[in-house]
Amino acid sequence: MRIAQIAPLHEAVPPKLYGGTERVVSYLTEALVGLGHDVTLFASGDSRTGAHLEAAWPHALRLDPGISDTFAPHLLLLEKVRRVAHTFDVLHFHLSYLPFPTFSQLVVPFVTTLHGRLDLPELQPVFDMFPQAPVVSISDSQRVPLPHANWLDTVYHGLPEKLLTPQLSTQPAYLAFLGRICAEKRVDLAIDIAARAGLPLKIAAKVDRADEAYFRGVIQPLLSQPHVEFVGEIDDAQKSGFLSGARALLFPIDWSEPFGLVMIEAMACGTPVIAFNRGSVPEVISHGVTGYIVDDVTGAVDAVTRLDMLSRTEIRAAFVHRFTARAMAQHYMSIYTALVQTAGSPALRQAVVG
Repeated sequence: MRIAQIAPLHEAVPPKLYGGTERVVSYLTEALVGLGHDVTLFASGDSRTGAHLEAAWPHALRLDPGISDTFAPHLLLLEKVRRVAHTFDVLHFHLSYLPFPTFSQLVVPFVTTLHGRLDLPELQPVFDMFPQAPVVSISDSQRVPLPHANWLDTVYHGLPEKLLTPQLSTQPAYLAFLGRICAEKRVDLAIDIAARAGLPLKIAAKVDRADEAYFRGVIQPLLSQPHVEFVGEIDDAQKSGFLSGARALLFPIDWSEPFGLVMIEAMACGTPVIAFNRGSVPEVISHGVTGYIVDDVTGAVDAVTRLDMLSRTEIRAAFVHRFTARAMAQHYMSIYTALVQTAGSPALRQAVVG
């Protein structure tokens, strides 16, 4: 099948360091190529892929301090895709609602995976205006604010099976926080949990420009505590060692996280996750198997005392069973196939007959 993957331009695909949506787009794209499909990736020019790369902007926007209007490059991206849309069997967007006005008017099947939060009041009128726009959720909990959107399915994120692996020579000795520093992810609570549990905390996280004031005013003063080590951003090559060395990943979120990629990154390394019961957490973490789901700091501290009851081998096995990139790609292929069959694509009818 001829498939277009259309990524945001904020980060390269895959991101050089932190990045959620673009990272998932990379994993999906490479898995689809591995399944034998003809895939074109529309992304920033500094992206790396085994698919055909169509550079919609020379480089990732986050790394260019001269970019003030990030909407303009995305407008060019959409027009670039529109002009060649007829050459594909299906278009898969990762740009939230931006494709709806233009691509709802075309005959080429398209679908949008919604990666972000949907509990913003201004989104409801958009989805009311485009009730037939086909969308995919990354967790069932993500759908709650927009129950009447045209949901085709829920597809959980996946990682390449061998991207992150347990480092058996590493003796787990600390608690870990991985991701992005912002008010909703509550690294301050992670610091508190580690202090109460009597364990060191290593923080591997990026600070976006939008969160710099929060970091300086709230988090930076906490980093001087003796049990805290701020590592900064890390890349994929560093994650296996970082996560394998942790007794658990702390995920004390204060909002309805749509998925939480760091949870399955920890699972890939056999590392338990202690997560607050918000958003997708109950869909990703199997309580008492791959980690513990708790309600507050006290519950998290108690969960630390029960980490030895969990099998890191079973945690890795749960990841392989549920959250690989290949499984994600196969799930999306079933969605693409249904879309193209509904649209009556000659290319797919020939492939199905063959």
